[in-house]
Amino acid sequence: MTQPGEASRPHIPLQDRLRRLLDGPVALDRRALLGTLCAEVSRYEARAYAAGWNDALAAVRRGPRRAPDA
Repeated sequence: MTQPGEASRPHIPLQDRLRRLLDGPVALDRRALLGTLCAEVSRYEARAYAAGWNDALAAVRRGPRRAPDA
C-alpha cells in the first residue's frame, strides 16, 4: 500500500537519495541522519515488498501455467 502523495512523487534511486541526504545543504547530526536513512531504506523495502506481492497476485490471477506439451 502506498502512502498519499507517494505516487505523484518522482522515483529517485535509493543511492541518489542517500547521496543527497549525505551531501545536502543541511548538516544533520548523527542521530537525525541515521533516523532519516532508516526511514528511506524502510520506504524502499516496503515498496519492493509490495511490488513482489503485486507480481505474485497477478501471476495467481492469470491461473496456472500449462506445459507446452500438455
